Amino acid sequence: MKVYLNGKIIPKEKAFVSVFDHGFLYGDGIYETLMVYNGKIFKIDEHIKRFFQSARMTGLKMPLTKSQIEAALYKTLKANNLTEAYIRIQITRGYGDIGLDPALCPKPTVVIIPKEFHGHPKEYYQKGVHVAVVNIRRNHPMALNPKIKATNFLNNILAKMESLKKKAYEAIMLTIDGYVAEGTICNIFIVKNRTLITAPTNIGILQGVTRTLIIRLAKEKGIKVIEKAFKKEMLYKADECFLSSTTMEIMPVTRIDNRKVGKGAPGEMTKRLLNDFKEKYVRPYY
Repeated sequence: MKVYLNGKIIPKEKAFVSVFDHGFLYGDGIYETLMVYNGKIFKIDEHIKRFFQSARMTGLKMPLTKSQIEAALYKTLKANNLTEAYIRIQITRGYGDIGLDPALCPKPTVVIIPKEFHGHPKEYYQKGVHVAVVNIRRNHPMALNPKIKATNFLNNILAKMESLKKKAYEAIMLTIDGYVAEGTICNIFIVKNRTLITAPTNIGILQGVTRTLIIRLAKEKGIKVIEKAFKKEMLYKADECFLSSTTMEIMPVTRIDNRKVGKGAPGEMTKRLLNDFKEKYVRPYY
């Protein structure tokens, strides 16, 4: 594998950053993960727009323009001969003396890491996955705004560790007030009485690119969509449930805390949305 590091494509074995990089010292950085279908990056404009939003909200001066970021992403893919992949771009505050003042870092560090990816196992989509509601709560939005896609992931890692102990595929985190927020790397939807329900962004969740596409698609298909806060008891009573993210697309959930969701199999609306999502958004790339 070859990675992009500060303008150069180099073997991963030589891709080093300083121990004084504030991304390493403090998790001071931002990132985006993008899917690549047939050599083309999926919804690149939306991801780069959010990337710049994260930069503005953290006071991080972007060292590259939008077109330069796009060129760097494709350059990295070409160097690795990848057409089916996911690719992560990360910018940290950069090298600087120890201390929290961003002014200590004169130049950001830019890293792009690609990885061959052909999707998750088909079995996950055919049978659904098991998730667990964990005790670790989602960061309060007034502590860390979820609009910032930050590299500091300790909150999510602790939640993931708890879910692994429960032998669950993914963790579902609640807000401080006990409302269903999101997974460690995904948004969550439920279906009740043929209505698609998901948490509103103002309770402290990331406005996922895939989440936005699903809501738009569902409305186009005549499905009633409600964005409202709900507690875990509503999860347990859901007719259907699924996760959404860049890499998952739409992942059916059939068990929550060892309780069966609906009939214990991917629901009809979930399957329909997954099929429609692929037809409308993914198939045109081929």
